[in-house]
Amino acid sequence: MNVAKAWASQLDDYVIDLAWSPDSGLLAAASVAGGVTLFGADGALRHSLPGHADGANAVAFAPAGSAPSLASGGQDGAVRFWDPATGAQTAEAVLGHAWIENLAWRPAGAGSPGAVAAASGRDLVLVSPEGSSKRPFKTAPKTLSALAWHPGGGAIAAGWFGGVCVWDSDDFHAQREYGYSSAIEALVWSPDNRWLVAGAQDNAVHLWIPEEDLEFHMSGYETKVRELSFSSDSRWLATGGARDACVWDCSGAGPEGREPVALPHTGRVCATAYQRSHDLLATAAQDKEICLWLPTQRNPMVAAVKLNAPASALAWSPDDRLLAIGSQSGGVLVLKVDL
Repeated sequence: MNVAKAWASQLDDYVIDLAWSPDSGLLAAASVAGGVTLFGADGALRHSLPGHADGANAVAFAPAGSAPSLASGGQDGAVRFWDPATGAQTAEAVLGHAWIENLAWRPAGAGSPGAVAAASGRDLVLVSPEGSSKRPFKTAPKTLSALAWHPGGGAIAAGWFGGVCVWDSDDFHAQREYGYSSAIEALVWSPDNRWLVAGAQDNAVHLWIPEEDLEFHMSGYETKVRELSFSSDSRWLATGGARDACVWDCSGAGPEGREPVALPHTGRVCATAYQRSHDLLATAAQDKEICLWLPTQRNPMVAAVKLNAPASALAWSPDDRLLAIGSQSGGVLVLKVDL
């Protein structure tokens, strides 16, 4: 396996989010200053989008099989849609005064595709690429802090301080609601649909198997847990929340009571990202280091790269050949991985 620098660029501020187009041909990078920059896979600047005047928070490309579109959410309470080919804004939905911090397209292949889920304060809103919006879900008791679509697209999980609700995305009733005594910082489904996992403010990871009405808890992290990533086969769950990235075995009865594989950093882990179809795991830490690992190998480290500032975002291209890294100082670095 060869790992090399493909290209690098510089934005005007902290890189708050990164997203690849479904064909791996475009990378969108959002700056907290508000702008969204589109790069080609070769690093060429394609478009500089105005984004959101008060600051951008999230970007997401429409899934494969949909009309090409890029959605962005910002501190101005708006979701905007952009044509990736021309850079033109195609639609807008102003959802209110609350920031749009979480944004996710409904997965391809689901009934009624093409919807973007956006968290706007306590409301979960569905927005079409034409800019129409609806709030069919019950308002949450607290501000929504995390969203995660079920991989099949038939449901979406939303978390807040005090719980998680799994909503049916066709008839909008609550399939399951789980109480939790702290704030939900992150949510992720396993690719095989079995596990729903939350990273929490109380230095813990909580797991549910919704179809079996089972739940598990792993505490003792150094800090709140915002970093969650599953391997493509759903067996391994990588988490942050400490100076070691912990990789948990979720096969069989699950990770509770098992010892994780510990991947060491000298600073707190601030991002984890498994490849979409292969076994390589990327981790980033506040010590400014990016590491690539094959966690189940005797010598798991594959490569390490030192940045000028801590990473703020990691994103693998859909073909798993490019790893995009955003930094807290505005840098964008792309590594090429020859599998």
